[in-house]
Amino acid sequence: MFRYIKNKIFFAQISEDCSESGVQELKELGATNIEADYRGIYFEADKANLYEIVYSARLFSRFLAPLYKFDCPHDDILYEKAKSMEWDKILSPDKTFAIFANVGNSRIKHSQYAARRLKDAIADYFMEKCGKRPSVDTENPDVWLNLFINRDKAVINIDLAGGTGHKRGYRVTSVEAPMRETLAAAVIRYSGWDGEEPFYDPMCGSGTLLIEAMMHYCKIPALYKREKFGFQCLPDFDESLWDRVKRKVNEKIRPLPEGLIAGSDLDPEAIKAVLDNTSELPFGDRIEVTCKDYNDSGPLNNLTIVSNPPYGMRLDNDDGEMIKEFGDFLKQQCAGSIAWVYLGSTALVRRIGLRTNKRIMLNNGGLDGRLIKLEMYMGTRDP
Repeated sequence: MFRYIKNKIFFAQISEDCSESGVQELKELGATNIEADYRGIYFEADKANLYEIVYSARLFSRFLAPLYKFDCPHDDILYEKAKSMEWDKILSPDKTFAIFANVGNSRIKHSQYAARRLKDAIADYFMEKCGKRPSVDTENPDVWLNLFINRDKAVINIDLAGGTGHKRGYRVTSVEAPMRETLAAAVIRYSGWDGEEPFYDPMCGSGTLLIEAMMHYCKIPALYKREKFGFQCLPDFDESLWDRVKRKVNEKIRPLPEGLIAGSDLDPEAIKAVLDNTSELPFGDRIEVTCKDYNDSGPLNNLTIVSNPPYGMRLDNDDGEMIKEFGDFLKQQCAGSIAWVYLGSTALVRRIGLRTNKRIMLNNGGLDGRLIKLEMYMGTRDP
């Protein structure tokens, strides 16, 4: 029997910076016995809750169901243990699979080598049983498997979402250095924006923040566009239950009021990307975008302003003056608004020239990022 069937415990991978918010999101979606770990969050869920969590959650990179756990001091043991498992309950020679591995503090040192040994064990299992092996597809497999080895103990998991959570499926066109969808969702959540006032992104790029704000307000599940899920390959998958859960979640989707979410960008290619991407989701055509410099966007009074300044600023390449100019714009043109700005370093935070009301650490692709809250007051107030 697979391990998750016995204990109903699952694992959610999430950035450590977002762990607290991830715990709260899991609670909101019905998970129980939630326990944060340095790698992510363990939780319990019945099938209905699990399907809804995987379909709806916005902050997580992966959801994993443990299949097997065993002592693994050597790669030969990994191979033999894996080869003895009941792979025909989740795979067949006609399906494809892929493996991503994480190895640490163990006698097996290399994750790619460990993944290859697991792949060989699965292939040999099917060759001996069926005379045919499933193919590996690292782009769009039917089954994603995860191998985690730490302190000579191995866990083999199946990816329940069938791929990473940040690949929502709506990004059909992009610009340089786009923000990850899961990070954008975290920014929206930290901002506390709930649709009570208009939302504006004056440097919207390909529109990730705009779209995640719309999905949040409209209650569109994070993986609305995904057509197949890893949990559909589980031996205890209940198709009729999944249909009911999906229908229940989708019935909560609500329309986006005209003028509630808007943005702008100086780059015409970015605006084209926004229009391409918003067309992939319900009510995306109600997000208003215009091609113009943010300096020409004001006044932006009494709004929630959320922005992730362009790539160069994030890499801190002589962009201090640009950040200072953006800070001046917020101070002079955005009276009564609250701005949430994601910046790629603490140095850029200092250069914005405004008093920050809150600073939240949010790492992104190795960048020591900060999300800052700036309250713009009527009249003059020194930073």
